[in-house]
Amino acid sequence: MPSLIDLRRRIRSVKNTQQITKAMKMVAAAKLRRAQERVIASRPFSQNYEKLLANVVAAAAGDERVLDNPLLASRREQKLQVILLTSDRGLAGAFNSNTIKGAQAFISEKAGVQVQMETVGRKGRDFFRRRANVTGEHVGIFEKSLFADADRIAKTAIERYSNCEVDAVYLIYNEFKSVMSQRLTVKKILPVPVPEGRASHDYIFEQPPDQLLGKLLPNYVGIMVYAAILESAAAEYAARMVAMDAASTNAAKVIDQLTLYLNRVRQASITREIIEVVSGAAALE
Repeated sequence: MPSLIDLRRRIRSVKNTQQITKAMKMVAAAKLRRAQERVIASRPFSQNYEKLLANVVAAAAGDERVLDNPLLASRREQKLQVILLTSDRGLAGAFNSNTIKGAQAFISEKAGVQVQMETVGRKGRDFFRRRANVTGEHVGIFEKSLFADADRIAKTAIERYSNCEVDAVYLIYNEFKSVMSQRLTVKKILPVPVPEGRASHDYIFEQPPDQLLGKLLPNYVGIMVYAAILESAAAEYAARMVAMDAASTNAAKVIDQLTLYLNRVRQASITREIIEVVSGAAALE
C-alpha cells in the first residue's frame, strides 16, 4: 500500500499536468479561431479559382497550343510525388497518425510505382525518413501559414513535373470540417485536370490562351497547396484542443480517484493508530 506522502505527491503531479493541458487547450483554442477564420475566408477564392480555370481550359481546348502546356500533359503514373502535410508537434490526438496511415494506404494502393515524399511537418518527416524516399522537408509552415512557403513548395513540384521527373503530384492532408471532425483528403494537383465537355461560359481572350494558361496554371498549383496548408493548420489546432480537453477531464477523474484512495488510506492509518493506543492501554491494565 502506498504511503500518504506518495499519494500526495502523485496528486500534486497530476494537478500540475492538468494545469499544463488546460493551458495548451486555451492556446490551441485561440490559434484555432484565427486559423478557422483564414480557412473560411480562403475557401471561396480557391473554389472559384478552380472553377474559373476549368472553364478557361474547356473554352480554349480547341487551341492545340493549350494542350502543349506541360502542366496539362497526362502521363502513365510510374513516378509519383506526394506532398504530405502533418504537424510539427504531437499531443493532437489522432491527427498525425490518421494522416500517416492514409499516406501508407495510398502507397500500398500504388504498388509497383515509385513514390517520392515531400513532407510538411516534423511528424511525417520523422516517420517516412527511413521508410520512403523523402526528397524534401519543410518545418514550421503551419505556424506562419504564408503563401510564399506554399508557392515555394508548388514551384518545386511544378519543376519536377515539367522535367518529367514525376508523372503526377498528390496532396495528402486533413481537411477541416468542424472542431470535432477532420477529413483525410487525397487530391491530385498535377497534371491539372482537364474538364470534359464545353465550358459553362463563353470567353473572349485578349491574349493567346496558351499565354493566359501559362500564368493561371502555376498559380492554381500554389493556391491548392496553400489551401491545404490552411486546412491542415485549422485541423491540427482543433484536434489539439479536443485532445487537451479530454486530457484535462481524465486528469480530473484521476485526481478524484486518488483523493478518495488517499482518504481511505488515511482513515485506515488513523484507525490502526487508535487500535494500537487502545490495545496498549488495555495491556497496562
